[in-house]
Amino acid sequence: MLKSILQRFLRHQAMRYGKFSNLYIRFCNPGSQEYAEFLRRHGNFYAIGENCTILPETMFTDPAYVRIGNNVHFSSCTVIGHDGSIAMLNRAYNVRLDAVGKVDIRDNVFIGYRAIVLRNVTIGPNAIVGAGAVVTKDVAEGDIVAGVPARPIGRVSDLVKKLQAETQSWPWADLINNR
Repeated sequence: MLKSILQRFLRHQAMRYGKFSNLYIRFCNPGSQEYAEFLRRHGNFYAIGENCTILPETMFTDPAYVRIGNNVHFSSCTVIGHDGSIAMLNRAYNVRLDAVGKVDIRDNVFIGYRAIVLRNVTIGPNAIVGAGAVVTKDVAEGDIVAGVPARPIGRVSDLVKKLQAETQSWPWADLINNR
């Protein structure tokens, strides 16, 4: 009973006012849609579209430089908008440098588990970033990329056709078709 009251309180404070965010994540265990809504309201992103899912373990180092389109789904991955070596370079070479950049993730994108997306990257619409990929360059519309550094390994349209055929071969295909 007390736990439920605490969860309702934390959820309300977090969603409405952006307060107690760490406690909210820890005790309320928000789902990916709820957490995306929390970030839309209080995450200081440049923009977040509709119908997105973001797991709480996803890390955005510079959300103000990140634009997320509609129907974007993040697994536990990292989006980095700056070069972390700048502080060391500034001190070691007595210079004043900065290296930040936007990350633009267009509509209908999936970013896989432990993928890393670096600054100055646009991920085109209808794209998939594979698990563990390190995205250092733009991803073209409809591409599936994987690897370190990420390279195109296929097309989303081909994957859809393959999965449609596979799904229809299952004994429970009629249940899926009736959803």
